[in-house]
Amino acid sequence: MKIALFGATGRVGRDILLLLLQNNIEVTALVRDSEKVQPHDRLTVLQGDARLAMDIERTLENADAVISALGTDQTTVLTESISHIIIAMKKQKIHRIITIGTAGILTSRVEPELLRYESSESKQRSKVAAKEHHRVFHMLSQSSLDWTIVCPTYLPTGVVTNAYIIERDMLPVGATRTTTGDTAVFAYNELIENKHIGYRVGIMSPE
Repeated sequence: MKIALFGATGRVGRDILLLLLQNNIEVTALVRDSEKVQPHDRLTVLQGDARLAMDIERTLENADAVISALGTDQTTVLTESISHIIIAMKKQKIHRIITIGTAGILTSRVEPELLRYESSESKQRSKVAAKEHHRVFHMLSQSSLDWTIVCPTYLPTGVVTNAYIIERDMLPVGATRTTTGDTAVFAYNELIENKHIGYRVGIMSPE
């Protein structure tokens, strides 16, 4: 298997990259600064910009699936990149994509007609990041791709507990945090198992 990975130098992306390589999976990673990635014989590092179609296309060459752990950085990088990724995937006949989103785009329990970031559940003052992730969710749901969006809540850097709890389209009751380690492991497991195609998946780590 060969994976095209975006966001490989981020907190979750680094953990995903390590898991892929540890499990003998070939990876092509597009990064802004190649010096931030350690060389590996199963890793091809491309330096470029995820907002550029040509860089997306060369990252996806010969890939079997795509994982995006890109963050928002209070910019439109997510929506710009996902639009190019969707087009390139269709062009290259790649069907599977897993992205790391946010719990804000899960369905609200108290106001089911709204997403969490739109409802009284949200404690975030800024909605910029959630709106970007919402646009990505909309674009993927309107595509013909086999997509899964992993939606952690408060995301501290942390170890793999392997005791995480998940729920489709909603945040598990009582969720207060999701470690970067658990987020990465679930994304990797979903890549292998394909259990939640077409769903946002809320995930929480134990306290």
